[in-house]
Amino acid sequence: MIHQLPKIILASKSPRRQELLRLMDVDFRIVLKEVDESYPDHLKPEEVAVYIAEKKAKAYDETIADEVVLTADTIVCIDDLILCKPETPAHAIEMLQRLSGRVHRVITGVCILYKHQYNLFYDVSEVFFRKLTDEEITAYVNKYKPMDKAGAYGIQEWVGLTGIERINGSYTNVVGLPTEKVYQQLLKLI
Repeated sequence: MIHQLPKIILASKSPRRQELLRLMDVDFRIVLKEVDESYPDHLKPEEVAVYIAEKKAKAYDETIADEVVLTADTIVCIDDLILCKPETPAHAIEMLQRLSGRVHRVITGVCILYKHQYNLFYDVSEVFFRKLTDEEITAYVNKYKPMDKAGAYGIQEWVGLTGIERINGSYTNVVGLPTEKVYQQLLKLI
């Protein structure tokens, strides 16, 4: 790594976030805590992502003092409806049918907790899906089982590689972590 960053705890079980940090050459360890990801109904989608990221970080505030805690939450939003992680394969198919042929927003809220200071920010990317057939959607859900992904898809998987016409914004944000923004914020800690 070019810059020597403080020790980082990634508070995420997402293999995609872990891989992004590895690709950034960031030294980190994973520490997981169960956190209720509910949120108040009145929040706007951007506020929801940041609210949950901050809620995740608060679980570490009392026990971590000299390390950076990095938390994030990614949501998919279409027509101001938040599509969380699907509950069943049928729910995943329904989500992808809603996204098919339309544009939606992917919002990742990030919290960097260091020495009891919360640095909160978010990134938004617009994703344009071509019209997907019901057969393509069903085959994708059956093969890739996207139950751990907001909006029921991964941009780095088959449906993203073959179904996304274009994005406006950060690709890594759609994967689950806006790496450029995260890196710039981490540099401020040096």
